[in-house]
Amino acid sequence: MDDQPLLSEETISDKIYFIRGQKVMLDRDLALLYGIETKVLKQSVKRNISRFPEDFMFELTKSEFENWRSQIVTSNSDKMGLRYAPMAFTEHGILMLSSILKSDKAIQTNI
Repeated sequence: MDDQPLLSEETISDKIYFIRGQKVMLDRDLALLYGIETKVLKQSVKRNISRFPEDFMFELTKSEFENWRSQIVTSNSDKMGLRYAPMAFTEHGILMLSSILKSDKAIQTNI
């Protein structure tokens, strides 16, 4: 079993954003939570896209992405990794995501 603790509830709550009238978490934050790379998460979603209707997951539009980036307080190094608009996952999408990912942390989070 992985010795690293799961992220604290406070850390997780700091990663919940309100976009399109819904509470969502972004792909890179979920990848960190599940102990995988963001590109692995995105590939898994694309392979299983039929499991992610729009009320589970959506990609931010260019204007949503720019608005989010301007509102969020991040370091330049955080912004450098955001060349592409992130995927946003609702609570249902997060549950679905944890069921398709193969990492130990995803399995534990799903349980």
